[in-house]
Amino acid sequence: MKKTLSFILAAVLCMGMLSACGSSNSEAAPADTATGSVYWLNFKPESDEVLQDIAKMYTDETGVPVKVVTAASGTYSQTLNSEMDKSAPPTLFVIGNQAGAKDWADYALDLAGTPIEAELNTDAYNIYSEDGKLVSIGYCYESYGIIVNPDLLEKAGHSLDEITNFETLKAVVEDIHSRAGELGFDAFSSCDMDSSSSWRFTGHMANLEYFYEERDDGGWTECPAELKGTYMENFKNLYDLCINNSTVAPTELATGGHDSEAEFKEGKAAFFVNGSWEFPAVSETVPNATMIPYYCGVEGEEKAGLNCGTENCWAINSKASEADQKATMDFMVWCVTDPEASRMLVDSFGVMPYKSAAESTNGFLAAANEYSNNGCYVMDWATNYQPNVDDYRAALVAALNQYNADQSDANWATVETAFVQGWGAQYKLANG
Repeated sequence: MKKTLSFILAAVLCMGMLSACGSSNSEAAPADTATGSVYWLNFKPESDEVLQDIAKMYTDETGVPVKVVTAASGTYSQTLNSEMDKSAPPTLFVIGNQAGAKDWADYALDLAGTPIEAELNTDAYNIYSEDGKLVSIGYCYESYGIIVNPDLLEKAGHSLDEITNFETLKAVVEDIHSRAGELGFDAFSSCDMDSSSSWRFTGHMANLEYFYEERDDGGWTECPAELKGTYMENFKNLYDLCINNSTVAPTELATGGHDSEAEFKEGKAAFFVNGSWEFPAVSETVPNATMIPYYCGVEGEEKAGLNCGTENCWAINSKASEADQKATMDFMVWCVTDPEASRMLVDSFGVMPYKSAAESTNGFLAAANEYSNNGCYVMDWATNYQPNVDDYRAALVAALNQYNADQSDANWATVETAFVQGWGAQYKLANG
């Protein structure tokens, strides 16, 4: 019955929005016929300012009220649960992985055959429910890895061309760290483990273990019940290199309070663990900054590319009124087809996978494309499968903080337990 209702609603949307179906440069509804409203619960704190401007632009043009509420970093799941219980819940929200699809499928309109799906230039970032419903579609994709300042490498007597695998990365990093006092800068910027930073390691860097294990398994189509932990030593290789050759001592990482981005922008570090969304900020002071893969000692990693994927996938609330659903669909189509709006969004998001969206000017995404063009493999975001993601990462943070304080074999064993056995435990809790 739910699937039938979703199909009917999708059909109604398509019939009601022929102008959006018929042109990639569809105009939003004129103000005198505007009905419904939009409430976007935003997943990306770094884009809040731009989204507030976008909301105002659309309302000024169409008369349709658009509200954007941004969840604080690391709190999206809790915020979504809270907002969905209110009398006026979000009409536009994020379902970013299969766990989210399982939790929120009943609240997601089937987007198959709708005007926004017709604007996509790839289906690579679509998320389907277990019964085949298209519950969400990517509105941007990103890449992450190790951001590099080539100028600082040159000052240290090295070049980007030297770094082709973990062995060569380690040699450059350890040399810079050993001469930090002389050079006036260190290798890595700070690697804090507070909530504003820990996701770089418990979510992003952890992906290297998941990706290679997934590749061994022939690819994952659903969350595995258990991890093998085959590549834990490789995760340790890179993690140790970061925390032990940094502007901040490992024992000081638990409480946070350091500004990793600022350290990189101010020339205090040559390497910065982060993603493509940092390009606008970083390029202000390091215009030729680029990004290299998570080299970690895996055989054949000379052909590794960047981690590419997304957790940023739009879903329309199927419980919203038909008028609000239509208003939300019109708004989404406008975001990806209007030249000025899509330019603003692409400049913030990095890239949008839509035919009429503005072209990306993000240098880190250009690096991702260059690796691909050179025949390097893309490390997909297997991290999206993390079960009970918030609890899983919290346990991993606790274990890593214990290890950071005392890098003993026993404490690393605790990290492995949280990483591998913790996955299985959270899977059971999530799946019964």
